[in-house]
Amino acid sequence: MSRKVINPAALYESTAYGFSHAVASNCATLVHCSGQVAWDKDHQVVGGGDLGAQARQALANLKTVLAEAGAGVEDIVRLRTYVVNHNPDCLAPVGQALAEFYGDVMPAANTWIGVQALALPDFLIEIEATAQIDA
Repeated sequence: MSRKVINPAALYESTAYGFSHAVASNCATLVHCSGQVAWDKDHQVVGGGDLGAQARQALANLKTVLAEAGAGVEDIVRLRTYVVNHNPDCLAPVGQALAEFYGDVMPAANTWIGVQALALPDFLIEIEATAQIDA
């Protein structure tokens, strides 16, 4: 597996915000994960109106999907994070959830996208990923 995280010294330090500037890969198998939300197995929203709690559940769900595909957090090359009514106050709770999710792994590239709404009104965040694994 070849996953090279790119964080140019000439740019701002991005990993403190839960993302790297880019990830280069040349793997034969890509895993494209659908966006994960704060639903548990019984379709119950975990975290209610708490953005950080919903982010942790969405990331836990993403970790489960990755594991089923034979991948882990270390294999992620791209995230897209959709946040309802995004504003600067959203950065801290989501950033903390991302830091917990990655642990000691250098984070992948990530784009945060503010949206008006998601599939259901109780969802505050949705996170999708692309990971690479050896064929």
